[in-house]
Amino acid sequence: MELDWIWKAVLIIIVGTLLLRIAGRKSISQMTLAQTVLMIAIGSLLIQPVAGKSIWVTFGVSAVLIITLIIVEFTQIKSDKFEKFITGKSVTLIEGGTLNEKNLKKFRISVDLLEMLLRQQSVQNINDVEWATLEPNGQLGYILKDEAQPITKRDLNKLITQLEQLQLSLTNREVQQKQTIFTEVANKGHQKPLGKHLE
Repeated sequence: MELDWIWKAVLIIIVGTLLLRIAGRKSISQMTLAQTVLMIAIGSLLIQPVAGKSIWVTFGVSAVLIITLIIVEFTQIKSDKFEKFITGKSVTLIEGGTLNEKNLKKFRISVDLLEMLLRQQSVQNINDVEWATLEPNGQLGYILKDEAQPITKRDLNKLITQLEQLQLSLTNREVQQKQTIFTEVANKGHQKPLGKHLE
């Protein structure tokens, strides 16, 4: 019985892991279309030596695929047009609080699926969304309407400042209201200045 497959399996794991580390650390949800295709191709390719194909040819082809991916990624960084061609661009699904039915149909996204994606982002009501985009990696980006935005620390500090000013204003008003003609006698002066002829 041949035991070639044992060392081939170990070598496939080691070389495959090394090649995928060179390709980059991204989860499947963050991969572009080109990266996803490459990962599927490498997965299929790496199993070939177990089926009797040459292990070194498989590693060579995998390395060429990884190098091609790296070149494509660097080219995407240098050229916006090439990046749009390879990865695509974001598509609006909700514009100004209104569903973009044309884009929903074009990308075969039902309202139920859109609601599911929004729920995963902790959005409770689709009517709270001002804008939503489908990103090239399949993720959903969104902006809530002003009235649905969560409060920020800046908003809270502004509110606290306004409350402090209101409280100071009310305190001053209370002090003014508590002064009577009897407190004027005790303080030896008038609350409101009077003309010299009336004092």
